[in-house]
Amino acid sequence: MSRSTELWTGLRSLIRLYDKMLKKVCTEHELSLVEADVISFLRNNPGKDTAVDIVELRGLSKGAVSKAVESLIRKSFLERIPDTEDRRRIHLKLKPEAEPVTEMIDEVKEEFLNTVLGGFTSEELEAHSRFFQRVFDNTRHELERRDK
Repeated sequence: MSRSTELWTGLRSLIRLYDKMLKKVCTEHELSLVEADVISFLRNNPGKDTAVDIVELRGLSKGAVSKAVESLIRKSFLERIPDTEDRRRIHLKLKPEAEPVTEMIDEVKEEFLNTVLGGFTSEELEAHSRFFQRVFDNTRHELERRDK
């Protein structure tokens, strides 16, 4: 298997495992995976609180995010807050009713990390962190270069 195939296969497997683990949150709280993803994103990304942020940073379609936001508002997990300087910009805020969901998502994320990082020494985890930081830096720099 080539390095690129191995990388893509591994990344897809990680995402599939996380989605499978997240399904218990979805089942218990009657959410779609996209709704759970929106809640998780808003919980973990302070200052990135618009539908555009979610679309850009999570790579979800505008339609899927829009549908999830509407559903989460109907379920009283989310509210819209107009921007004070730009009326076209709408911020999304989790309501207190979302707390049981966010707590369960946090537990799933912890379980996921413990699963995929299990058995590594602290030195290996530190090397992993440096490795991926360099991969992410290289990726960001190349994207910036290609966007010029």
